[in-house]
Amino acid sequence: MHPLSARIKERFPEAVMMEYLGEVTASVKRESIHKVCQFLRDDPEMACDYMVHVSSVDWPNDPERFEVVYEVYSIPKRHRIRVKTRIPESDPRLDSMVDIWKGAEFMEREVFDMMGIRFDNHPDLRRILLPDDYPEGYPLRKDFPLQGKGWRDTFEFLGEKP
Repeated sequence: MHPLSARIKERFPEAVMMEYLGEVTASVKRESIHKVCQFLRDDPEMACDYMVHVSSVDWPNDPERFEVVYEVYSIPKRHRIRVKTRIPESDPRLDSMVDIWKGAEFMEREVFDMMGIRFDNHPDLRRILLPDDYPEGYPLRKDFPLQGKGWRDTFEFLGEKP
């Protein structure tokens, strides 16, 4: 087992660890992701001081439909770790990591805007890519129509004919 995986597993035995080409991924329950991320930043062996990316995946046929992925990096230790969690469509919420990594702020807003996942305790959770008056729906969900929603209304609002 990779030493980073062993360290995470030692502290969080419920975490499911995956390794591929030297990259470490921890899959954890939604309720523990904030603690895991805090550990990754604060533990001297982990020292993950840089938020690389926040993304989400839509698995429409799974009970826990959405997966949120945080990718963090340790500048002093030069290693990268991914942390994943799954959340159900019925309650698409997750604790924000902005209090741990300030760099998560805009990336969590993007996931909220495009996928509809709310981040509790986020300091400024509002749309970042789409206009405030965008019609209902989230463009990165797999059930979003390919032609979009409300496109005719958008053109008419702009004074153009579709």
